[in-house]
Amino acid sequence: MASQDIIRSSGDSQTTYRWTNVTRNAAFPPRDGAGALVFKDRMWLIGGWNPGDKAYYPRTCTNDVWSSSDGTEWVIEKPNTYGLENFDPSRDWEGRHTAGYAVFHDQMWIVGGDPLQGHYQNDVWCSSDGRQWHCVTAGRDVPWGPRVLHHTLVFKDWIWIMGGQTLPQFAPEKDAFYDDIWRTADGVQWERVEPEGPHWQRRGMIGGNAVFQDHMWILGGGTYDTPDLPEPTVHNDVWSSPDGIHWERRVEHAPWSARQYHDVAVFDGKMWVLEGNSVRENARWHLLNDVWWSADGLRWFEVPDTPWAPRHAASVFVYDDALWVVAGCNMESDVWKLERVDIA
Repeated sequence: MASQDIIRSSGDSQTTYRWTNVTRNAAFPPRDGAGALVFKDRMWLIGGWNPGDKAYYPRTCTNDVWSSSDGTEWVIEKPNTYGLENFDPSRDWEGRHTAGYAVFHDQMWIVGGDPLQGHYQNDVWCSSDGRQWHCVTAGRDVPWGPRVLHHTLVFKDWIWIMGGQTLPQFAPEKDAFYDDIWRTADGVQWERVEPEGPHWQRRGMIGGNAVFQDHMWILGGGTYDTPDLPEPTVHNDVWSSPDGIHWERRVEHAPWSARQYHDVAVFDGKMWVLEGNSVRENARWHLLNDVWWSADGLRWFEVPDTPWAPRHAASVFVYDDALWVVAGCNMESDVWKLERVDIA
């Protein structure tokens, strides 16, 4: 296990953050877009995508579930069944990645999915143990479908989804890019929340979630290109809301680059933005490995010299007094954690 001290040169000069490489070869196969939940004092890795491993991912995405109490030892709680003869769609969810993931009412939840099976996975599943899953929307689609790449979080006893889009190149549907907001108290009945006044532009592709200082936060994000709209968009603005109705733009252009497929989190009393990808001249995608924090959403400071490889769609956990970065589009089964070290 290797570690690296990273001492900030701006902001709070009394704070040191140390990266530790917990393992480079965890037991789970490499993937990106896997759900990352902390539940019953364990980290849970849910599903994911890997088109290069046809043996483990017969239909590109998996529906397996892994858990760990230390980031080193990972236990398979539910083996993959998707693409195998024993898959039962009435009892198990289709393999997927970059879905909505939440812990709510003492259960883990999967909210929607992706379009890679040629259709939109407009379903909602929950589980109290990660092994047995129940489809709460059996026989019906959610009213906000079809969409993918939506931002999902839990706030004030509701599950919220915001934004997202369709992807006609993967599943038939007209182009749609969303800036709408929905919430549910049970995963079955959904109500649309209508903002009053300006709010964030249509977008999605934001991993993790940020509920901070009794507000919901939208940090960056963007749109995925489609055949009719081939230019993706990326943002680096910062918005917050106490109720989903009234939104305030806190920062128009944060110092971190505009990005999508990044992750956000709340750790050590701060909001964090890390990794993802940006769009730059002469490069379709530019993968990132930078890490930023803010104690107020206004002023942002970078933790320099990140030791892990650039990536997007990682699985990020806040667990055991650390911020964890696991796997991602680098297609490695690596596990890293960031811890605070106070200087006396």
